[in-house]
Amino acid sequence: MPARPGFLRRFFGGLWWLLDFTRRLVLNVLFLAIAAVLLIAWFSSDKPPRLAADTALVLNLQGDLVEEYKIGPREAAVAEALGEKRFETRLRDVLAAIDSATKDPQITRAVLVLDEMGSAGQASLREVGAALDRFRASGKTVVAWGEGFSQAQYYLAARADQVYMHPGGTLAVRGMGGTRAYYKNLLDKLGVRINAFQAGRYKSFAEPFTRTGPTPEAKEADSYLLNGLWSIWTADVERARQLKPGTIDAVIDELPQRLAAAGGGIAQMAMKERLIDGLKTRDEFRKALLEAGAPRSSDDEETFRQISMYSYLRHAHEPTAADAVGVIVAQGEIVGGDARQGRVGSTSTAELIQRARQDERVKAIVMRIDSPGGAVQASELIREQLELTRRAGKPVVVSMGDVAASGGYWIAMGGDEVLADASTITGSIGVFGLVPTVEGSLDKLGITTAGVSTTWLAGSTTVLQPLDKRLEQVIEQVIGNNYREFLALVADRRKSTPERINEVAQGRVWTGEQARERGLLDGLGGIQDAVKAAARRASISEYRVEYFEHEPRGINRYLSLLFGRVAAFARAEFGWEGLARALLGAAPRGVERDLELLASARKQPLSAYSYCFCEFR
Repeated sequence: MPARPGFLRRFFGGLWWLLDFTRRLVLNVLFLAIAAVLLIAWFSSDKPPRLAADTALVLNLQGDLVEEYKIGPREAAVAEALGEKRFETRLRDVLAAIDSATKDPQITRAVLVLDEMGSAGQASLREVGAALDRFRASGKTVVAWGEGFSQAQYYLAARADQVYMHPGGTLAVRGMGGTRAYYKNLLDKLGVRINAFQAGRYKSFAEPFTRTGPTPEAKEADSYLLNGLWSIWTADVERARQLKPGTIDAVIDELPQRLAAAGGGIAQMAMKERLIDGLKTRDEFRKALLEAGAPRSSDDEETFRQISMYSYLRHAHEPTAADAVGVIVAQGEIVGGDARQGRVGSTSTAELIQRARQDERVKAIVMRIDSPGGAVQASELIREQLELTRRAGKPVVVSMGDVAASGGYWIAMGGDEVLADASTITGSIGVFGLVPTVEGSLDKLGITTAGVSTTWLAGSTTVLQPLDKRLEQVIEQVIGNNYREFLALVADRRKSTPERINEVAQGRVWTGEQARERGLLDGLGGIQDAVKAAARRASISEYRVEYFEHEPRGINRYLSLLFGRVAAFARAEFGWEGLARALLGAAPRGVERDLELLASARKQPLSAYSYCFCEFR
C-alpha cells in the first residue's frame, strides 16, 4: 500500500488544484458570457429607437475623410459599431446622413463638431459642403463649433449659419503648399545610383531621387495647380461667409498688423475679420443652442436633444428598388495582383468590376477614383474590365474624387462619361521608370561582384552592377511606347488626336476645372451627379445604389461579423466602449510612398509607372 503524501505535498497540491479550478471556472464563465452576448446581439432587432421631434444631427467627423476604409475588416467592423473614436470617416456615410436628414422632419438642425477630423481632400470637402448647402436650403440650420479649426475643418465650418470657436482657439488658414524630400545627396553618400527614365517634361516623380530641388517645369506646373486649388477654396469660403472677394488673401498678407490690432489674439482677430461669428466655450455653445430653442435632452438636462451621425444612419431610408447602380471605389496606389485597404489591385479591382457586370440587377456602374496612379500594366488591366462592361451594354460613368491622376486618369478612360469636382487633381498623363543600382555602395564596402549568365539580359537586371547600356535603350523604348499608348488611348476616348493631347499631357497636373477647359473631362460634378448620370444612361428612374467592396476572406469574414455584432450590442446595452476600443488597436502607418516605390522599382527593373506625386491636403 503506497505511503500517504506528506502534509506539505498535500497542501500545495490542494492549492494548485484550487487555482487550476478557479482559472477554468473564470475562463468558462467568460466564454459563456461572451457567447450569451453574441447570441443576444445576433437575434436582437436592428430596428433603431424612434427618433424624437426637433432633434439635432451632430456631425462629429473623426479621423481622415476617405472613400473607403483603409483599416482591416475587423477594425472597420468594430469602429462601425462604436460610432465614436474612429481612425477614418467615409465620405459616403457623411453624405448619406446629411441628405437623409435634409428630408427628415424630425431633424431640425445640424451641429458640426470638427475637432477630431483629420486630413481631407478638397474635392471631398466640397461634396460635404454642397450637402450642407442643400440642408440649409431646406430651411434648416447648421451651427459649427470647435476648439480651433484647421484649414480643412474651417472649410466645412464656414458653410454653417453660425461659426463659434473657443476663445483660446486657433484658426489655422495658411494657403496651399507642399514640400518634397530630395534624396540625391543621401543616395550619393550611400553610393546608390538612380537610373531614371520618363516621358513627359512635367513628369516630376523621379526628381526627388535624381536632383536636389525641382526643375523649372515642375515648379511651373505645381504653382499653376496650387493657385487654381487655392482660388477655388477662397472663393467657396468667401461666398459662404459673405465676405468680399480677396478677403482671405488680404488677412494672410497683413497678418502681423491685423493680429496686433486684435491684441495678439488669433480667435479675437478671426471674429473681428468676420471669419467666425463668436467665441464660446463648449458649455457656452450648448447653452446658446438651448436658448435659441433647441429642446433639452431627456438623458442630460445640460445639453440639447441630439443624435450622432452613425446612430442616425440607422434611421436613414435606403431605396429598395430592384434595379441598382453599382459603385466601385478605386482608392490609393495602383498595383498589380490582389490588394486590400488603401490600394488598388489589378486583380482584386477587376473582380469587383466583373461581379457588378455579371449582376443582372446592376444596370450601370460608377467607377469612383481617388488615386495618384501606379503601375501602367495594372492600370490598363482595370481599364480593360471597364471597357468589357461597356461592351456588355452596361454604361460606365467615372467619378473622380480628390485625386485621379496618371494611372488614375488611365483607368478613367474606360468610362462612357468622366466627371470630376472643380478641385479634383487630375491629368498627369505621363510615364516613367526607375532602376536603382548599388555598385557604388558595394565599392565603398570593398565588395566586388562577378557571375555568369546565358544572355546579356539575364545578367543586366541585377542592382549590384551598373545599368547595361543596352538595357537603358530597352527601358527608354518601353517608356516611350507606354506614353504613346497613353496618348492614343486618351485621344480615342476624348475624340481628339495624340498630337493635341500631347500638348496638355507631358505629365502635367491640372485641377478638374482646368482639365475640363482642356477637354480632358466631360463635366464637373460629385459622386451623386455621377450616379444620376449612370442611371440616366441606363434609362432607369427608380434605383438603389450598391457599393461593391472586397469581402473579408476566410477567418476574417467571421471575425468581422463576430466583433461587429458583439461591439454594437455591448455599446448599446452595457456601454463597453473601453473593451471595444481595445479591439481596434492602432492603425498601421505605411512608409513614405516615394521610398516604397523605389523599393518596388528595385524588384522590378523593367516596370513602367504612371504615378503622380500631387496630393495636397
